[in-house]
Amino acid sequence: MAENAQAEALAKEAAASFPCGGCGGPMRFDADAQALKCQYCGAEQAIDRMPGQPEEHALEDEGEEDAALTDWGTEQQAIHCESCGGESLIPAGQTATLCAFCGSPKVLPQGNPGSIRPESVIPFQISQAEAIEQFKKWKRKRWFLPNDFKKQDPASRLTGIYVPYWTFDTNTYSVYSAEVGVYHYRTVTRTRVVNGKTETYTEQERYTVWHWTNGDYDRGFDDILIPASGHYDQGLLEKLGDFDLRKLTGYRPEYLSGFVAERYSVSRSQGWQAARHQAASVLDHEIRREIGGDEIRNLNIRTHYNDVTYKHLLLPVWNAAYAYKTKTYRYMVNGQTGTVSGRVPRSAVKITFFVLGCLAAAMVALALWGQYSGS
Repeated sequence: MAENAQAEALAKEAAASFPCGGCGGPMRFDADAQALKCQYCGAEQAIDRMPGQPEEHALEDEGEEDAALTDWGTEQQAIHCESCGGESLIPAGQTATLCAFCGSPKVLPQGNPGSIRPESVIPFQISQAEAIEQFKKWKRKRWFLPNDFKKQDPASRLTGIYVPYWTFDTNTYSVYSAEVGVYHYRTVTRTRVVNGKTETYTEQERYTVWHWTNGDYDRGFDDILIPASGHYDQGLLEKLGDFDLRKLTGYRPEYLSGFVAERYSVSRSQGWQAARHQAASVLDHEIRREIGGDEIRNLNIRTHYNDVTYKHLLLPVWNAAYAYKTKTYRYMVNGQTGTVSGRVPRSAVKITFFVLGCLAAAMVALALWGQYSGS
């Protein structure tokens, strides 16, 4: 009975992934080999890379109604976590016992995902073992850690997840108007009392001359990167944004073997609104720099966006959780660069002593300044 159950489980796993040509075992993508690797006999199989550059799609394209853009290469099923609301995609026939995002076992099959498949992907470059080592190095550099936590290596459960992102390209044309302030200086005469005596002195006084200006500004944006996941601590996710998009390769389902692919929860239109906000912030900064002057007020920028295109990407992230005392903390490791972002426990005692030390130093500095100014 046990042998039959094991054979059935093996057949199910193999059917859901990529069977080894030698032993029939499941092959998974290996970050070190950058190829499929058999989990039983260790055989490797190269992955044919897609030729050419990832294709950009016009923003007004239907996308989710285009069958070519929703074909993931292997039949997928969406799973939904009742606890945190996260949705991920796994091969049809494969089951999940834990949510990849919060660790909850309440994961239910949801059927055909019907979502835009990724145009391109950056395969995992950092293995699970390397991700753990990166976290240990990162942890040692944090301030105010409890001594017992600093000495131990907490057990953490890492899940390799392909996190969805949108990228947007656009050309912009902006017209602007603003008031520009330029600083000028004049010499003024003042009086002050020193050691009981009144004395006269001169100093430079600054004043601002304002004038109106206007102009136009052209700017192109390439690959504005927007996370398409709403199920993470966004602060942690943003710190992992040092992906090298020059290493993007065309999507192949083999890269997903052995990993979880998250289904995007930020729609394409929502992603474009976030990208516009990013672009507007950059334009504001660059136009202010072009205007010059010492101060700017009443700046008004009107921008037209044209030739807008998008790509849907999957980028590699190791997502992990660990427990310290009664609390759970999370960290993430960029699966391409090894960059770590996370939360760690803090020692209230160390923070208190640090604050008291800063206050003491400030009081000493204030006392010395008072002595110097009064002499």
